Amino acid sequence: MRHLYQIQAQLTTHPIPSLDPNLVAVKLIGVCASHANVGHGARIFAHFLYRPNIFAFNAILKAFAQHNDWRSTLSFFNRQLADSEAPSPDEYTFTSVLKACAGLGEATEGTKVHCVVTKHGCESNLFVRNSLVAFYFRIGCFEIAHKLFDEMPVRDVVSWNTLVSGYCLSGRVGDARVVFDAMVQRNLVSWSTMVSGYAKVGDLEEARQLFEEMPERNVGSWNAIIAGYAQNEKYAEAIELFRRMQEAGGLAPNEITLVSVLSACANLGALDLGKWVDRFIRRKRMELSPELGNALVDMYAKCGCITEARRIFDTMQERDLISWSILITGLAVNGHANEAFECFDRMIEHGMKPNDITFMGLLTACTHAGLVEKGRKYFDMMDQTYGIIPKVEHYGCVVDLLSRAGRLDEAEKMINSMPIKPNVIVWGALLGGCRIYKDAERGERVVHHILELESDHSGSYVYLANIYASMGRLDDAAKCRSRIHHNGVKTPGCSWIEVDNTVHEFFMGDLSHPQSDKIYSMIKELGWKMKLAGYKPKTDLVVHNVDEEEKEDALSFHSERLAIAFGLIKTASTISKTVDVLATITGSNAVVLKLESFGGPGTAAKMVSPFSVCMRVPITMSSRTTKT
Repeated sequence: MRHLYQIQAQLTTHPIPSLDPNLVAVKLIGVCASHANVGHGARIFAHFLYRPNIFAFNAILKAFAQHNDWRSTLSFFNRQLADSEAPSPDEYTFTSVLKACAGLGEATEGTKVHCVVTKHGCESNLFVRNSLVAFYFRIGCFEIAHKLFDEMPVRDVVSWNTLVSGYCLSGRVGDARVVFDAMVQRNLVSWSTMVSGYAKVGDLEEARQLFEEMPERNVGSWNAIIAGYAQNEKYAEAIELFRRMQEAGGLAPNEITLVSVLSACANLGALDLGKWVDRFIRRKRMELSPELGNALVDMYAKCGCITEARRIFDTMQERDLISWSILITGLAVNGHANEAFECFDRMIEHGMKPNDITFMGLLTACTHAGLVEKGRKYFDMMDQTYGIIPKVEHYGCVVDLLSRAGRLDEAEKMINSMPIKPNVIVWGALLGGCRIYKDAERGERVVHHILELESDHSGSYVYLANIYASMGRLDDAAKCRSRIHHNGVKTPGCSWIEVDNTVHEFFMGDLSHPQSDKIYSMIKELGWKMKLAGYKPKTDLVVHNVDEEEKEDALSFHSERLAIAFGLIKTASTISKTVDVLATITGSNAVVLKLESFGGPGTAAKMVSPFSVCMRVPITMSSRTTKT
């Protein structure tokens, strides 16, 4: 862009009489569009041209449409129609405008444009007709779209691809497959569209089969399958496919690829690969668009690297509401409540209007910091100041905030006064407070509410069994435990850890790993050292009718501890200085191990207060439970 500014300055101060200004403007606008600087292209159009011709209008409309600035596309088109001296639109004008109408889902505007198309005699044009079919599919008018397709005097592969894409977009993948199988000529777009269509409806098996059958692949093909796995929460498989794409050679990942990979890294905690993507972006001097920048900030924040997240955020040339919301949420979940509030104030100063996700971040910050009154203030601000109706998630966050602070009466009163039906998560937040403050009577009442909504909620049975056991109702406790095991309602959690660019998965009591012997030896050694340092396991969380030693084993061999132990074994030879290893263990058994001059088993371990999920060693870990 710096070179473009210099050329533009020369052409402005020393114009060449033989050069048509419209020709110059078209070239300049095209360069601006290719560098994602459409705003400068719009200024060229507005100030460089005295009387823009049809090519200049089409150039600026195409630039806006390419970068999904649908409103500006329609605005400039309406300006063209309203100006009596402006050139009449042609087929290239209409393709950009119809794309904008489809992007906005504006049925009224799109049908008006269709009328203008007919008036100018462009309806039979192949490119315009393809755009019309795509538009009507986008707004859900499938019959009109198919009718326009059937009436086409000439069709090309784009026409067939538009039909396939339209059916996939509407979730009618079966119809799309019928059209795909009937196509005489297919290109890479045809194959990639079908792969994306199957992935969208969650049929990854069919998507993968089509992908493997492709006669050739380009970046778009890889993007379709990688994004499909990432969007269906198959993050490890998405990363595996990305590595396979790299091994194939000859194809460099683009922005879409990297956004999908960063999403997988964020959810898996694959920090090493995420850092590699960051370095790749800088090495290739890629433009940090809002989408790519947001993905990087989100990845670093979820991996606990909030300093790096802020660095990326600060270098972004263009930030949207999503950018601010991601940073606020990242600061919140990493324990930086005050910074989250300051970030919110800066966002407001920049003229951004918060949305419901922004307030979820703020409420999360208040919950982590125990700021009850500030949380209530933000909750009230949603509706009173910004007209945002709180969702069930916001109520759940405030109930959690009140419950953690011991204000159980207030929390239960809020649930009973909610304008929307409370879900399991809201009641579960109150149940957590009942467990912390040992309010057995209220807890039993809350459990029954949860079981009415979700009869197989494993956490409720566990809690109920604990209550009955503490009250001496051993038969009732036994019935709860029996139901957990016989009905299969207990869903195991699992944890991932990335070591040497490979993600390893562990379940509680997992013996399937080839280094299980070393892992369990490490856990026992560290457990012994932790006890010497004063750590006492909370065995009251274990509901099984077993002795204390067996209860301690059940806690020691939880999935997160297995993952941590494996990470320590694999990195033992590389750590020669003090490192902090932080890990959140399921339940309230959050521990922090401070390993000094680590050299293997026998290292001193010290208990510190729980904080957040983070690993400050060359490994990254993530955990999930399929039941919240």
